[in-house]
Amino acid sequence: MTLASNLRENKAVYTFIGGGDLAAEKVRELPEQMTKARETATKYQGELRETVDKYRGHVREQVRETVGKYRGEAREAATKLQDRVEVKDLPGAAVAYVTHFGTRTVEFIDELAERGKKVVHREAEEVAELTEAKPAPKARAAQQKKTAQSQTKAAATKKTDA
Repeated sequence: MTLASNLRENKAVYTFIGGGDLAAEKVRELPEQMTKARETATKYQGELRETVDKYRGHVREQVRETVGKYRGEAREAATKLQDRVEVKDLPGAAVAYVTHFGTRTVEFIDELAERGKKVVHREAEEVAELTEAKPAPKARAAQQKKTAQSQTKAAATKKTDA
């Protein structure tokens, strides 16, 4: 097998190309998103400063009261949770999380590989169209030579007919 055919059949190459295409797409979207974020920040900047100054003292009091209230409740909840979780269940939970993460990773890699295949085939089609549109220089020269020869034959035929 040639290097080109090995690369065409390699999922890692397609995944790499798909990842690059996805990254390029996201980079192309950045200027528009930055412009929107800048406009939004400018729009609400004054209002936000006024609101922060207005409620600064009130919020501190509310936070202190709420933290004090829920500190005790959080301790009780943690104690109850400790009682419910058994160490023997942890390996099974870990396996479930790792399996789920692995499945999602494989799905993402497959999506990138499919995207890479589409990019490669799209580029191959564009290259084929370009090569068909422009004949090779040798082919052009041969075509011009044939045209000149046919014109010479036509002129010779006219002379013999006359």
